[in-house]
Order: sequence, then C-alpha cells, then structure tokens
Amino acid sequence: MIYIGVTGWGDHDSLYSGQISSRDKLKEYAGHFPIVEVDSAFYAIQPKRNAEKWVNETPTGFQFIVKAYQGMTGHLRGEIPFENRQAMFNAFKESLEPYIETNKLAMVLFQFPPWFTCKRENVEYLRWCRNEMGDNPCALEFRHQSWFAPQFYQKTLDFIKTQNWIHSICDEPQSGEGSIPTVLENTNPDKVLVRFHGRNVHGWQKRNAENWREVRYLYRYNQQELQQWANSIRKLAKDSLNVYLLFNNNSGGDAADNAKEMMNLLQIEYQGLAPRQLDLF
Repeated sequence: MIYIGVTGWGDHDSLYSGQISSRDKLKEYAGHFPIVEVDSAFYAIQPKRNAEKWVNETPTGFQFIVKAYQGMTGHLRGEIPFENRQAMFNAFKESLEPYIETNKLAMVLFQFPPWFTCKRENVEYLRWCRNEMGDNPCALEFRHQSWFAPQFYQKTLDFIKTQNWIHSICDEPQSGEGSIPTVLENTNPDKVLVRFHGRNVHGWQKRNAENWREVRYLYRYNQQELQQWANSIRKLAKDSLNVYLLFNNNSGGDAADNAKEMMNLLQIEYQGLAPRQLDLF
C-alpha cells in the first residue's frame, strides 16, 4: 500500500473551501489524504487530549506519523524541560497512547540535525533511543552527509536494518554537509518513508537569513521530477508492504498540490477517507 500526505494540516490553503476554523481543518484534511505528519510534536510534547481529539476526528484507517520532540533529537538548545532524558522519553511515549490504542500510529519520526554526525557516541545514542521506544515503529532521518560517506554508507544501512529502524528516504537540496543524498534502500519489510523537502539549494542552508524558515522549503516539483519519483516509489513498493510519502515543500503552499499530482501519477484513489465538504457552487 502506498500512503500519501503532507506535513501538518494547518497551512495547506488549497485543501480547504471557504472559511474554516483551525480546529476543523484536520477533519477536512482527512477527506483528501490518509496520513499526516504531526509536526507540532517536534516543538512540544503534546498533551494526550490533543491526540485523543485528532484520532477521534479521523476515519478508522487514517494514520499519523508523529515527529519526535526536539529535545530527543538534539535540536533543542540549552537544557531540556524535564528532570532527565528518561523522563522526557517517558512523557513522549505517554503522548503516543491515543494513537496506539486506536491503531493509528504509522511511526515516530526521529529527524536528527545537521550537526548530528556519524561518530561512535551518536551511534550509541541511536541504540539507546531505539531501545527506549520499544515496539513502537520508528523512522530515522539524518541531515549530515557523513552517514552516507563511502566508508560508512553500507554500515549505516546495515545499522538501520539491524536496529529495526524504518528508513526515512529524503529528496532535498544537495547543499554541502548539511544535506544527505537520496538513498533508495528499504531497511524494513513492513514500512519505508519518503519525505520530499524540495530542492531549493539557495534557501536550504541560509540559517542567518531573516526569512530562512519561509524560503527553506520553497519549491514546487515539476511533472518530470514527480514522474521520476513515481517510478522509484513503485520499486520501493515491491520490497516493502507499506510506502509512506510526505510532502514537506510548503513554504509556497506547494505540498498539497504536489501530493495530489503524485496520487494521479500513481493512479491512487483512496477509499474510506472522511466526507468532504461541498462548495456551494
């Protein structure tokens, strides 16, 4: 099965008809796609009542990819707002319970920052994280080139596989050490994740620019690029039962449109989505 969606459900204006409140957007979103990334979990561990609301607002087959909290992946500067690392992980795992109880947790996404390089202490931390997450399905995404340098390339893939991580394959700008190549390899027979970050090379690394966060994912995939990916996705689907695609290129509002285009290219028409509101005209 190939599942297609986008990151978050709040900023995709092309999906929503007329005036719709933010609290109702997920219900409308679930009429278009069967999965979504909960990126708000990265900025703060969400209270269980939020997840309870979200699972209740979505159809039975809908699934969530929950992004790991930034304190868990080393993005947070300064001290973590918990007594210790163990308490932080426990709080995060508790926040997942509503998804698990309703069978709506596709996976947890651990996306590590560009400064998380391929070295022994980081490998050991990944082992610790995977052990802490237990039976929860977890995807692993790097942002530093060293993990796929020639001398570590196969070792990294073997490690992801033996530690039972789901491989998060990326399409992103190739802009120095702070980006990784697209590595079309499955490491898990059940699930593989592909995330589309766009190809805005000039905006990718300019962290000091005033509007960096606005332009970082400013990119619209053209038909040729999507068609090339459609061929790769079909190949991935031969080696994994479930392929999850997330479009994250939404600085200009392009993610949802590209996701819909990919659905057309792959000739996918989902059943069991939420009822969609009809336009008056």
